[in-house]
Amino acid sequence: MLREKLGELRLYFGLVFCLLWLICQPYAFAGEAIPAKIGLKALYEAAWDRQPESKSYQYRVDAAIAKQKVASSYLASPASIEVAQKSDKANSNQGASETIAGLGFPLWLWNERSNSIGLADAEYKKLLSQYYLSQLRVAADVRDAYWSYRRTKIEFDLANSRFENAKALSLDVEKRFKVGDLSRADLHQTNGALANSEASLAEAQANLINAEQRMRALFGGEKIKALESVSSSKFMEPIPKIPDSLTSLDVSLPVVVALLDQLDVARKAVALAKSQTRTTPELQILTTRGREVYGVPFQQSITIGIRIPFGSDARYENKLAISTAEMVEAESQLIFEREKALANVESKALLVKTAQIKLSASEKRALLANETRIFFDKSFRFGETDLPTRLRVELEATDANRQVADAKINYAVAVSNLRQALGLLPE
Repeated sequence: MLREKLGELRLYFGLVFCLLWLICQPYAFAGEAIPAKIGLKALYEAAWDRQPESKSYQYRVDAAIAKQKVASSYLASPASIEVAQKSDKANSNQGASETIAGLGFPLWLWNERSNSIGLADAEYKKLLSQYYLSQLRVAADVRDAYWSYRRTKIEFDLANSRFENAKALSLDVEKRFKVGDLSRADLHQTNGALANSEASLAEAQANLINAEQRMRALFGGEKIKALESVSSSKFMEPIPKIPDSLTSLDVSLPVVVALLDQLDVARKAVALAKSQTRTTPELQILTTRGREVYGVPFQQSITIGIRIPFGSDARYENKLAISTAEMVEAESQLIFEREKALANVESKALLVKTAQIKLSASEKRALLANETRIFFDKSFRFGETDLPTRLRVELEATDANRQVADAKINYAVAVSNLRQALGLLPE
């Protein structure tokens, strides 16, 4: 009976252990699935988190909101309090005493408050659009750094493959030279091709190291290790839709939106400068309590007044001229950048179509060149083809493979550049 219960307990604990192992298995291997999910968006987010603009943005938003609150205040600046005491104790000491207490309320000039509110709101909108432009600048650096890294990585792989093929061919020619099938000139040709491929491999490795250093500066070293096991096709961004008429993109391009916000800020600054013709006036409310001599009861009085500073034409004209110059500059920059942005979108869209055609043609050439290399490799082994022909076919196949690899990268780069021109972040 005891043995049967022990057997049942073992079976029960075994089933529980298997069930727990099945439950915990996805979590145990969750870390291995991370590299497969990495993409251009993840790289961008990692790079953006390291940027100073990302860390200081919330503080700038808080400052802009605080400025809006200040502009919405009913007073031009904080109220002030005034307290004064008058006495003759140090002189005749006849009991003269006077205490003055008052408040000062700075007042807005005509239209100054509304113009200040408009300027604060415009600056807040400009902050948002400039923030998105900062994100786009980081996205441009990420796209350029990644595709440059991927290009150098492919060139390194092709150079390594060419080196291995040249090494294998050199060993084959050396064996056949020893048995007398080939001449020493053939051996020198293969050794020269091997040395050339080795030099190309060293250059490709140096370029790859430089590209990796640039990637580390943007993302950190951990991302580089994850990229090695991920295919570049997973980083290919979707092709955006472009309307037939590019004029409809005018108000949606982030560059144009940011310049419109900048122009709005300049116009609101001009309106505010026109309303600030003098220093802020101040409403004063004072109360006075005093007596002239001993024995006389204290007298109480209230004074209401207003302090109006004189205007200054030079200061007013200086501020207005500076604001007007910034407005004119913003208008001219908007016209120039708008045309430039639309032309950039049009050219990038054309480059995507051209890159797609080049990729299709390169793939056909690479397929034919690789099949030809297989044919001539077999004929060379059977002695039906001479060495110069074999080397020429090998060089042509290598060049075709490099061309198709470059065409794939160029196509991906063209799509990324089009999305960058449209103001789209990595997806």
